[in-house]
Amino acid sequence: MSEGYEYVPHRLLRRRVRDIASGVEGELMAVINENVSDAGVERWMELAYIRGASGREFTTSVANVQPA
Repeated sequence: MSEGYEYVPHRLLRRRVRDIASGVEGELMAVINENVSDAGVERWMELAYIRGASGREFTTSVANVQPA
């Protein structure tokens, strides 16, 4: 299994966003194309890293990110 990842440009980087799946708002810190597989077959997904008000970052699908 590959442990690789790749940073992806996004128009909302460093801006306030909302995760529509959870309703949580924060600052979009990075978008990364990441291997999310826990099996032998690679599965790549673009994940958004959002820093919430607590200072902790969480991930969500890029499709769930919208401007706040």
